[in-house]
Amino acid sequence: MQVLIAEDDPISRLALDTKLTQWGYQVVGCADGEEAVRALQGPSAPELAILDWDMPGLSGPDVCREVRKRQQEPYLYLIILTAKDEKEDLIAALEAGADEYLRKPFDPQELKARLRTGQRILNLQRELIASRETLRVQASHDALTGLWNRGAIQRILEQEFDRAQRTEAPLGLVLGDLDLFKQVNDTYGHLAGDTVLRQVAAALQQSMRGYDAVGRYGGEEFLVLLPGCDLSNARLAAERLRACIEDLPIVIEARPGRSQTIRVTMSLGLAVSAPSHRPADSDALIYEADSALYRLKGTDRRNRVELFLPELTDSPLANQ
Repeated sequence: MQVLIAEDDPISRLALDTKLTQWGYQVVGCADGEEAVRALQGPSAPELAILDWDMPGLSGPDVCREVRKRQQEPYLYLIILTAKDEKEDLIAALEAGADEYLRKPFDPQELKARLRTGQRILNLQRELIASRETLRVQASHDALTGLWNRGAIQRILEQEFDRAQRTEAPLGLVLGDLDLFKQVNDTYGHLAGDTVLRQVAAALQQSMRGYDAVGRYGGEEFLVLLPGCDLSNARLAAERLRACIEDLPIVIEARPGRSQTIRVTMSLGLAVSAPSHRPADSDALIYEADSALYRLKGTDRRNRVELFLPELTDSPLANQ
């Protein structure tokens, strides 16, 4: 673990450096407060610092205040080192943002104990950040496929729809449904069905541009957003998605200890919001793609891309 030592006295800094190195720490040395503030910034900065109170430029408490102003993550654990021993000094250091206060000349065992306390707190803070990130991902991602969940992809659609309206840009939306997916579950079991969904999701992600978005919209339905795609390009993109699923070999466990390769296909409904045809809102755009998909499924045709045609619907949600 890296520890920053900010101490203008080279003899005192060497004594600290020697002890910390013996205990297995990697030491970053600074001779003044301004250098310490710079060293404590950035992703690879030390998370634990020992700051002398009296330094040229910024004092130890000044460094604490500068660091705390930034409210950065991960948390920085700050120990003030000083010969001051008045109660008011201790209070001033803690109010400046210090976590610990160590008097000079320092006792090695006391210093070691305070460093260990700092490590425990930093470890707890890392666990807290990791837990928070896990909750954030769980709130917006589908647990099975790792794609955006329905709520998240709808929020992204609303943002993209508003952006397309403001900039008068096109926006393609594809609603894909796996063909005969119930037969996969009935024939091979739901665990195999889950494998199919995961591999289809991964294939869709790999077939898209970096700024496209895909989410799991329902059981075996996927919603794909194609920002900036007019009708011609959206059609090509949808066909590319259809073909990538058709060509995808999916390895499932047909029975315990025995794998089998199967293939599935996907039918896709395509709708495009453009200056020449702008649906009333994002829900209307979903309705249009769903209408195209429903029309395709209603004819028992599969493994195709169906384009929404306004003249074939009496949707109260769509404007032309």
